[in-house]
Amino acid sequence: MSSIPEVDLVVVGAGWHGLSVAKTYLEVHPNARLVIYEAASTIGGVWAKERLYPELRTNNLIGMYEFSDFPMDPKLYGVKSGDHIPGDVVHQYLEDFAKHFGIFKCIKFATRVESAERQEIGGWLLHMSGLDWEIHSKIIASHLVMATGLTSDPALPSFPGRGSFEPPLFHNIEMPNHTTLLDKATQVTIYGGTKSSWDMVYLFASKGIKVDWIIKKSGHGPGWLAPVYVTPIKAQLEKLLLTRFLTWFSPCIWGDADGFSIIRWFLHRTWLGNLLVAGFWAILKSDLEGLIKYDSHTETSKLKPWSDLSRVGAGLSILNYKMDIFELIRKGIVQVHVADIETLDHNEIRLSTGSVLVTDALISCTGWKHASSVKFIPTGIDLGIPGSPDSLQLHEMTKHADQEIFACFPRLNQQTKLESTSTSHKEADVAHEISAYRLYRFMVPPGGPRDIAFAGCMMTTATPVCADLQALWITAYFDDKIVIPTDVVYQTILHNRFGKWRSSAGFGNRFPDVAFDGLPFFDLLLSDLGLQSHRKKGIISEVFSNYSAEDYRGVVQEWMAKQAAE
Repeated sequence: MSSIPEVDLVVVGAGWHGLSVAKTYLEVHPNARLVIYEAASTIGGVWAKERLYPELRTNNLIGMYEFSDFPMDPKLYGVKSGDHIPGDVVHQYLEDFAKHFGIFKCIKFATRVESAERQEIGGWLLHMSGLDWEIHSKIIASHLVMATGLTSDPALPSFPGRGSFEPPLFHNIEMPNHTTLLDKATQVTIYGGTKSSWDMVYLFASKGIKVDWIIKKSGHGPGWLAPVYVTPIKAQLEKLLLTRFLTWFSPCIWGDADGFSIIRWFLHRTWLGNLLVAGFWAILKSDLEGLIKYDSHTETSKLKPWSDLSRVGAGLSILNYKMDIFELIRKGIVQVHVADIETLDHNEIRLSTGSVLVTDALISCTGWKHASSVKFIPTGIDLGIPGSPDSLQLHEMTKHADQEIFACFPRLNQQTKLESTSTSHKEADVAHEISAYRLYRFMVPPGGPRDIAFAGCMMTTATPVCADLQALWITAYFDDKIVIPTDVVYQTILHNRFGKWRSSAGFGNRFPDVAFDGLPFFDLLLSDLGLQSHRKKGIISEVFSNYSAEDYRGVVQEWMAKQAAE
């Protein structure tokens, strides 16, 4: 064992969350021995250079997608105010962040962590594979942070006839390897209804390439999209999601952490409050549908969301395209098919409607596998991630949690279920689903040694802020500065189970999927850390002004000063 290198912290993943954890941990522990392992050859996670393709840009506008302690200077990065951020700019920004805070040198690229074995005395023995591990392929870490996120392992369906299909068939993550299609293809097929499918459709249609867009008939339909600016006052949607007044209209089991529990009680537990909440969501839905005008054309009407907007989480996406994608559809460049794929044959796709599509490529925008790619040892260890063991006690707690959730939020008990009856094939991500995440504060196992955490295992519309606050919380947790309640297992089940009902039209049954609930989650973490969550000047600003990364600037220094004073 003595010949195996030992470090204080290993971070797996060099995206937003991994970089923030490394930066924060070293800020608190400047002499710590730290290593970041990244399977890709470049920094950035979903924004790694090898995952970029033309027209890729953020949903967020400049100023709303940055770390709190490292502003993205519009002039430096060549992004105008009011513009979405190109993918290559995000990649460069993350690299600049890592170099500025001295963590770039800690990254070992093209290195995959294959397994993690918990040691009897605490810590983890990691086994790696990669080009640079000819001598040492093992390392011992006192603490381990998994920051691989939720979009690392693509899920590709097992289409009948795939073996005889001649054109390229790939997941949208592989688009950078197939950019020659933008020059050679005359007609492509996109499969899926998520934001990634919209991006793929736009990528090809904006080049004048004919697109057949298949929305799975037995699935959950097209996702919700919105213009950048909504409501009659033309407010920026991503800012509305971080405005405290509007978060009150979203049921949230941890919402009382914002300090306005009486208002939340009135809105969600009285008949008048429920009427106001229903009115809020009806107005927002009407506004979005009115702005997009789905019913103005036969093809665009097929893209009208099937799901209840009030049951959507971070899947509420932004129309971030330079051209009007709906105009491309109305012009006939894009044809929408609401159907299931029956079989593939040569260069043809046969649909359940009887239609046969001839195509130069089939691009599957079908999401991600959520089981960990790292093997944890001993087998069956309960870490609160998909694949962890279940028990009768957990089932009983789950029933009790459901009762509490419905008592607090009666409207959540009024679910409309989209039934999936496809027999042609199963989505790969569903087939590989073992269980939902069950992490305390969505980051750590509800029991066991404080030597492991999972950063970024949630969907949110405010990724950088979430990364910053999770990084500080994890650092404090490793330092035994976070008080864990005696009913930690139940609280963990309650918060995770809540997602199943709140984001039933999203991914809430698998992992936390939050939009309006992001701000109270940040309040919850700050409360755990003993820091001020109301960070605006005055009650009017606190309630009606939106939060952004700027409001959390210096939060690590605040916490360190608090610790020094105690």
